[in-house]
Amino acid sequence: MLQQIAINDFSSTPKYLQIYNSITEGIRNKDILPGDKLPSIFEVCAEFDVSKRTVERAYDLLKEKKVIESTKGKGSYISDLEINRALKVFLLFNKLSAHKKIIYDAFTSELGPDVPIDFFIYNNDFRLFKTILPNHAHGYTHYVVIPHFYEGGERAVDLINTLPKHKLVVMDKLITGLHGKYSAVYQDFENDLVQALVRALPLLRKYATLNILFPDYTYHPEGILAGFHRFCNEYGFQAHVTPDIASVDIMPDCAYINLMEEDLVTLIKKIKETPYQVGREVGILSYNETPLKELLLDGITVISTDFAQMGRTAAQLVMGRVAGQIKNPFQLTVRKSL
Repeated sequence: MLQQIAINDFSSTPKYLQIYNSITEGIRNKDILPGDKLPSIFEVCAEFDVSKRTVERAYDLLKEKKVIESTKGKGSYISDLEINRALKVFLLFNKLSAHKKIIYDAFTSELGPDVPIDFFIYNNDFRLFKTILPNHAHGYTHYVVIPHFYEGGERAVDLINTLPKHKLVVMDKLITGLHGKYSAVYQDFENDLVQALVRALPLLRKYATLNILFPDYTYHPEGILAGFHRFCNEYGFQAHVTPDIASVDIMPDCAYINLMEEDLVTLIKKIKETPYQVGREVGILSYNETPLKELLLDGITVISTDFAQMGRTAAQLVMGRVAGQIKNPFQLTVRKSL
């Protein structure tokens, strides 16, 4: 059994989780079988030069997940539970979209085909959310939630707080007012945008004004607007916020940042009605990567979180391979539209 445990001193994964992951991976690979006896805490400490508390945390987690059974005076043994089959996931998305499909596909692929998932969508509507969550969120090992609302988000916190935190995984953003220790993979909307715009600064310098298309009625976090204004103030750009691009005349020396796909379509149509050339007199910077943006106007510059990585990380949180609250990667992809 000691040969199945691998600990990397340079890994960011806590050592107790490395022990847990080594044992559960050994079970999945059939290298560790039901009935096998675990080494004593002292043996693991001596072999890997780790603290007693580290091994105790690993063994406590294995007991919590029902991977091992302990008998006083005899030690701990692998139970006959199949780990993947022990999981049952309640998955609640705010909407369907191309980006959510990427998250879903990565999440389900990482979990594997044997993990049952019950999938619900509430369409950014708190009223639907408060119907789904109390009526269906029972009997699961994990609850995975993306929390975006047009309105009522502050009341949603009270409902989410009723879920057991050790079973909760929040995706896409952290939730203000949520109590207890829960897992999350999230975007840092304000700082992500500032850092992306700083990387794009050499291209943005050709424009005097930055215009963000931010609807009045939206589920998008206010952190995006905070990051936009912070960047413009720090680097000397005129900042405009446009709720409705259809009512605005396209002006030269302006770069437009869109959040919604339908706004991008309207923006491109309006630019084509002008003599201005995209990437010269006007620029476009679009939120969220899609394959189509590689082709539109010979390439739309994109700022986007890594949706596939978000799905994989959420699945790893469910399986206990990683722990805590993990910031998801965010990147700038430069193309001709800027």
